[in-house]
Amino acid sequence: MLAPQERLVFSDYSSLYDLIIPQDNLLRRINSLIDFSFVYDELVSKYCPDNELPTTHEQAELFHASAYRLAVKFYQPQLPFDIELKEPSLEQYCRLTFDPGLYFNSEAMPIYLKQPVDLPGETTYREQVRTEVSPLQRLAPGYESYKALSLLFEAAFAQALEEQREYCRGDDIQSLLICLAGHSFRAGIPGEDTVRWARAHYRLPDEGALIRETVKNVYRTSRGFGDKSSLLPEQLFVMQLDEFMKRRYEFRFNQLTNVVEYRERNSFNFYFRPVDKRGMASIAMNGLYEGIKLWDKDVVRYLSSDHVPVYQPVEEFLYDLPHWDGKDHIRSLAERVPCNNLYWTQLFRRWFLGMVAHWRGINERYANSTSPLLIGPQAFRKSTFCRLILPPCLQAYYTDSIDFSRKRDAELYLNRFLLINMDEFDQIGANQQAFLKHILQKPVVNTRRPNASAVESLRRYASFIGTSNHKDLLTDTSGSRRFIGVEVTGVIDVVRPIDYEQLYAQAMAALYNNERYWFDETDEALMTEANREFEQSPAIEQLFLIYFRAAEDDEEGEWLLAPDLLQRIQKESRMKFSPGLVAYFGRILQRLGVKSYRKTRGVYYHVMSLR
Repeated sequence: MLAPQERLVFSDYSSLYDLIIPQDNLLRRINSLIDFSFVYDELVSKYCPDNELPTTHEQAELFHASAYRLAVKFYQPQLPFDIELKEPSLEQYCRLTFDPGLYFNSEAMPIYLKQPVDLPGETTYREQVRTEVSPLQRLAPGYESYKALSLLFEAAFAQALEEQREYCRGDDIQSLLICLAGHSFRAGIPGEDTVRWARAHYRLPDEGALIRETVKNVYRTSRGFGDKSSLLPEQLFVMQLDEFMKRRYEFRFNQLTNVVEYRERNSFNFYFRPVDKRGMASIAMNGLYEGIKLWDKDVVRYLSSDHVPVYQPVEEFLYDLPHWDGKDHIRSLAERVPCNNLYWTQLFRRWFLGMVAHWRGINERYANSTSPLLIGPQAFRKSTFCRLILPPCLQAYYTDSIDFSRKRDAELYLNRFLLINMDEFDQIGANQQAFLKHILQKPVVNTRRPNASAVESLRRYASFIGTSNHKDLLTDTSGSRRFIGVEVTGVIDVVRPIDYEQLYAQAMAALYNNERYWFDETDEALMTEANREFEQSPAIEQLFLIYFRAAEDDEEGEWLLAPDLLQRIQKESRMKFSPGLVAYFGRILQRLGVKSYRKTRGVYYHVMSLR
């Protein structure tokens, strides 16, 4: 509990004081996001089972979320305005205004809060929905007053012209004015506004006295003000639907997931979630409760329209970053991986910049086709490190489960995810290497979405990274320049927090300064040389090196076809090889640098027998 001298009370309700006054740096970040101050005398009796303050980031988050919820519960009934609910975050601080009336209140009511064991549920809090009292908003919902008056007047004027079909410009306007004033009265438009709009209308002459007296007389003798709008029933329903949707919910169309997401206002729904069948049914039911004849098809029509704003999560994150503080955060992130590769930090930086550049769509003709491969024993936190590369707000666009045998789904993943972890890379079979190479260098996805009828050209966002417990995992005989293989020599540091805003702000600053984000020939040579220890040596290659070697230029040697070489190796080793191995064996000989030339019968290789 807080000592008596630490009890503080604020007399003005313009900001919010910290929930506690901790000494630890981590606990100094425990605060609230409500934009007003309140009395918080004795907040805590027990933070943890051992009667100590929270000491970890997770414990502090639990305490902060529960304290935030408790504060809203206590102070909402005492305030004349609604609290704008926000997601509790330790990374945000409250704004503490100057309060000259600060004093000590010895009679303040103590509030006790035990350390919670879980975050509070999102759907356990609801506020009563207020009924709209403005007649203009009831008749033309979702519009500001002047727009509602304009809309209602235009509808009334259109109806008056419909009834006075013989009216032409220059005719006596008396009958038209009487009809217009009647419809305006029943639409709920105040008399003075009807006069002003009638005088300003381009089809009526400037006869102010006549217009004012006519409207005044019609309003005096009429009954049922605001009982009937001149708007069509379809217009009223669409406006009521739009007003209901914007008042009760927040919608957005996620371009990465290609689905509409929503969260309910006036509740503890901090996070957006996809609109599923249950959500659509709930929206329709809530509309019916308010007297709106809202059915499922109307909800689907609204969610499929441009009334739902477009949301691009990666752009929202990248273009809302602060200025870079000048520190090398990318290098610090790479140095968390202990290894003996002298070029690891340099190559990781290039890959990281390429990933961010690809998200920004700087060059859509080429893909970020290079992938780091973290190789080491289990429990070295390789997969955890891969997951930590993305900030928490983008974690939904990370995956470590991709099946290259399902080619269409794998191609759709290029548009759906930002970072794909090829976990257990050694499990990718040799027959999938060609498709893997195709996926890594594919800049645009031309495919048909599920349940769609046309082929679309989808933008690629995904970059790749991989992990493996085994060293012999590269099987491509044409080379391994698309991988940054690094052997992890110790446990990767995944405990220290990452300043994601500054990490990505550094990448954005580097790209703005035109720093190279692609790998050149020098980089590829470094990667190829470093990857030799991770290349898989097939049995046929090992047998060839036992019985033969490449002949030098000044040696006579033998010129043999690949089938002849296989036959002699098979005879010497007493192992049987399939006929389909001939083409693969030829690529191995070329990789080993065996000199060759083509004749009519095929390609001959210059070898020396070791037996």
